[in-house]
Amino acid sequence: MGSYLPHTPEERAAMLQKVGCSTLEELFAGLPEEVVLRRPLNIPEGQAELAVRRRMEELAAKNTVFPAVFRGAGAYRHYIPAIVGSVTSKEDFVTAYTPYQAEISQGVLQSIFEYQTMICRLTGMDVSNASIYDGASAAGEAAAMCRERNRTKMLVSAAAHPHVIETLRTYCHGAGAPLEVVPARDGRTDLEALRDMMGPDVAGVYLAQPNYYGLLEDAEEAARIAHEGGAKFVMGVNPIAAAILKTPADCGADVAVGEGQPLGMPLSFGGPYLGFMACKAAMTRRLPGRIVGETTDVEGKRAYVLTLQAREQHIRREKASSNVCSNQALCALTASVYMAAMGPDGIQEAARQSMAKAHYLAEGLGKISGFGLRHEGPFFHEFVTGCPVDPEKLMSALEAKGILGGLPLPEGGILWCATEMNTKAQMDLVIETAKEVAGA
Repeated sequence: MGSYLPHTPEERAAMLQKVGCSTLEELFAGLPEEVVLRRPLNIPEGQAELAVRRRMEELAAKNTVFPAVFRGAGAYRHYIPAIVGSVTSKEDFVTAYTPYQAEISQGVLQSIFEYQTMICRLTGMDVSNASIYDGASAAGEAAAMCRERNRTKMLVSAAAHPHVIETLRTYCHGAGAPLEVVPARDGRTDLEALRDMMGPDVAGVYLAQPNYYGLLEDAEEAARIAHEGGAKFVMGVNPIAAAILKTPADCGADVAVGEGQPLGMPLSFGGPYLGFMACKAAMTRRLPGRIVGETTDVEGKRAYVLTLQAREQHIRREKASSNVCSNQALCALTASVYMAAMGPDGIQEAARQSMAKAHYLAEGLGKISGFGLRHEGPFFHEFVTGCPVDPEKLMSALEAKGILGGLPLPEGGILWCATEMNTKAQMDLVIETAKEVAGA
């Protein structure tokens, strides 16, 4: 890093002398030898800006950007109004950092307040935090919110996203708390199994709506079972689906979490994304991260402040239920601008179109022998079909036509997704290609 830091050799020598060292090697003498790099980094020598630009463009040209995408599984291609990028790329927002000094951070605080308000309206919950790193991390933090002294076990549906299950497993392992997976039956959470697994040590139950396979769960019954057993109910939410489905609050959730990527963020090779969290008022003090509130100043003018944040997250970390002390401010702003630009009607229209197009695609594929739906019942904009041929053969055939097909599942079948971005012509081409590959 020496060539990238604006310190002269004299300044470095003075700093070393101040801490009682004569060389950099002496400064890092405490490091194990196996982690010390004794050779130059494998990084090319510096080049002129034009040469670097050409090299980066050459590398970028190797990427494949599909005109049509029929794959979801947690990250989705939705329409993003141009104003979203226009607003969020403004220097004021891109360079803004944590609003520790409220009196000079009013713009950032207001953007967070607006984000929290919209998330509460979307989920029906009482309070939202300023966001978290991603949807899976939000699920892990929600599990920590549910734990009591005598209730530490978390139950998670096997029909939840595999990455969410693994993240919950990691969070619970780190906290020394048990985690058990509730089996799925025909693509949905087995509620009878959930009822049998409830016990006096269960702190919370996590269920996704829609679930990983796109199916709609009986979230209200799952919440009833959790509450009857004295546990909290955590509901994973697709924010676009939430615009037309019952809210988590209406379903009886204590905590609502989810991945905010569909709210104006491009796929971007997997990030950065956004985890949103909201809860009932009774759980406000357990909510990790920060909460921004609106008030008035001494002159009676509207003002924004950091209303609540557990100090243990910063200075008494070993006693904290969460160590989250930052947030995805720029991604949260992106979600806010997207929701404001689309409005309730726009988001509902995106949800309705996604659902209608997914059902059109499912119906067309279902007419091909071997491509029938794997699971019965209502679904949102994802569904699983069989595949009578090698899935990779079908994916390759679709790629040749500029289409990223569904996700082949380890247990067999393909998880398809459709959004408002997919046209009828694209869906017909997928169906026709599936026919050709299957020899139908």
